[in-house]
Amino acid sequence: MPSLRALPSPDETEDPEIAPLDRVFFALSDPVRRQILERLDGHALLVSELAAPFAISLQAVSRHIQVLVRAGLVRQERTGRISRCSLDAGPAYAAAVWLNRYAKYWQQQFDLLAATLTDLEERRPDKARLAKPRARRKPTSHRRH
Repeated sequence: MPSLRALPSPDETEDPEIAPLDRVFFALSDPVRRQILERLDGHALLVSELAAPFAISLQAVSRHIQVLVRAGLVRQERTGRISRCSLDAGPAYAAAVWLNRYAKYWQQQFDLLAATLTDLEERRPDKARLAKPRARRKPTSHRRH
């Protein structure tokens, strides 16, 4: 009986064009890593500064940072034992471009929904009751003799 193999890691993807995108989506799939990226937005921070708000070990935060570095989303600069991290949004842009390909599909679905709702509204038998009431004319106070 053949053995079941786990899903390939992003580094094992065969297509070199897809591999970077796989690494970005893999990196973004974890809420801790997304929070790290948010903290790096506009700031270069030490690993210890990045780790401060998390209820996980410094070593665990370091592993998350390494996933972000491999995806190209974080740059790490080392000076001796000090490691400073900064955001590199380029790979996130590539992921956004890839996702945007599906925006046309969703816009078509929303347009179809809007047309269907308009059609249903026009076919309603009680449409007249739901229409906005017209402004009534005020009765005139002077009589004609």
